[in-house]
Amino acid sequence: MAIPLLICDDSNMARKQVARSLPADWDVDITLARDGEEALEAIRAGRGDIVLLDLTMPNLDGFGVLEQVRKENLKCVIIVISGDIQPEARERVMALGALDFIKKPIDKDKLYAVLEAFGLL
Repeated sequence: MAIPLLICDDSNMARKQVARSLPADWDVDITLARDGEEALEAIRAGRGDIVLLDLTMPNLDGFGVLEQVRKENLKCVIIVISGDIQPEARERVMALGALDFIKKPIDKDKLYAVLEAFGLL
């Protein structure tokens, strides 16, 4: 059975790049979101057991998504993928419950290593 996977980024190009970086044989059902509000709707609807989340987005940013997921006790695993590589941003997302933080542009091998390390593959 395919795993519901959500890719959330306001950049269409970034969403496509993340999707292309996923392991080819991984059985996932991909949903795409352009901002945090769309991401939360998808998570609430069961389309985001695993979430690959950008931080800087309009309407609701990645920090807001992490806060809302925690507040609503939504069941999902979140890996942040962001160009904001400041130590404070990484510390904040980890404190909010993110599983890991990968910097943009995404490194396919790093993504695979994180997925494997946490038993998601």
